Amino acid sequence: MTTETFADLVAAEDVLLFVNAAITATGQREFHSGADRQQLSLDFLHTYVRVNYRRVYAASLALDINDHNAARIVQGLLEYAGEATAEEKRTEGRLIAARLAKLPPQRVYRLFRGLRAAKVNNRRTRAIMRDWLAARPDPAHDAVKYRSGLKNTARHAHLRLGGRGSSGEVGDFLFRPGKLPRYRNQLLDAWRRAHYERGAVDELPFTVAEGFAARHGMKREAFLERMAPRMTRLERLRTQGQRGAAAPRELPAGVDLSVMPLTRLALYVLTFSLELRSRHREELTSALRTAARRAAGPHAGGWGRVAAVLDDSYSSSGSGEKRRRPLAVALACHFLLEALAAPGAYTPLWTTGAGDPLLVVPRGPTPLGSRVLDALEYGPDRLVIVSDGWDNAPPGLAGEVLRVWRTRLDPDRGTAVVHVNPVYDADGFDVRRLSPGVPTAGIRDAEDLPALVEIARFSEGRTGPAALHSYLDRRVARFVTAGREGDPL
Repeated sequence: MTTETFADLVAAEDVLLFVNAAITATGQREFHSGADRQQLSLDFLHTYVRVNYRRVYAASLALDINDHNAARIVQGLLEYAGEATAEEKRTEGRLIAARLAKLPPQRVYRLFRGLRAAKVNNRRTRAIMRDWLAARPDPAHDAVKYRSGLKNTARHAHLRLGGRGSSGEVGDFLFRPGKLPRYRNQLLDAWRRAHYERGAVDELPFTVAEGFAARHGMKREAFLERMAPRMTRLERLRTQGQRGAAAPRELPAGVDLSVMPLTRLALYVLTFSLELRSRHREELTSALRTAARRAAGPHAGGWGRVAAVLDDSYSSSGSGEKRRRPLAVALACHFLLEALAAPGAYTPLWTTGAGDPLLVVPRGPTPLGSRVLDALEYGPDRLVIVSDGWDNAPPGLAGEVLRVWRTRLDPDRGTAVVHVNPVYDADGFDVRRLSPGVPTAGIRDAEDLPALVEIARFSEGRTGPAALHSYLDRRVARFVTAGREGDPL
């Protein structure tokens, strides 16, 4: 009996380790480790969990994991379908359909290309591809914007795109170019005319029009001005810096920043110079608070007294692939925690001692220990630490402070402490932890913080593996129900 209990605890730890990795890791370079180590570590984790805990591996699709790992899980489930039972395949099919509906289309087409390269072409895979494509709102738009992806998918899934109507035109467009002198669909015909007619370029999606603009020798600035009405909000923000300096000199005109997702808005704000942030402090702070209140939802004001230790040390600058990502997560968490706390009951403490969150920049060491001491003096109901876990001023002080606090000063756990970490540690196959007695969860977007706090409690060891698996089953049931419309199997 003891052996079974120990095995169950090990399994639960493995599950939490994988969930943390699937939330934070993307195989890209981080501040403390290169892309090769990240990728090798992630490869091992995916294989290990798929082979040993396939049910949990599939259930991870219902959690707040990042798109990179969601696509990898889908490919792993389909590529090694022979390892699953018939019942597992049915559950996996529903999970896959629901997750693909949430993924960006370009990532799904990339996934399908990977399945074709791996020669995964069974009936189940073809059904998933067919039903995902059938749910796409505009096949002509996909044919123009994701031409090679749609073409490869149609071939691999043995889809018939011929015949009459719009699907017939899409088939001719992809596989028989030049057969029709013109297309009835305006977008397909605009693509045809754009090869020799400048005016047709303005009718295309922005990312497609860029290539034709370069072919016609159109000046970049004039092209961006002409395409502005057809750009999405994110495209306007992305191209804003291309009209001059690398960093925006002024806030974008005609764009409501408050409708952006909280973490993405924090990332965008950090691209501004300190002078611009200071000059538009009121407007930017208002946008961040609006996004935070929207992210808090029903939890707003319900967390009581909250203290936060927020890492803005030099390592929060991230890497070339994830520039300022850790700092942006900390900034977004700051505004979200402000919304979650009771009115006037929030205390933020930045590791550098910064007083204005809008002007934070990554600099200096990481004195987490002293900041944790300061935060605990306020006697909060909750203490949230947002850091990559590299406590180095002095090393290990935060862990010792938390150990003494938990074992001697607050054994009854009057203060709930949780550590959320936005950086995957390739060497440890997990996010770095500050103390064994403090739950730690990986985080990618601040919006997921309330759900991650719920997951983190399982790492304390006070709830058994049965409770963890029950939680996963509830998440799967909700996730599948929400995506039931696209059920392929």
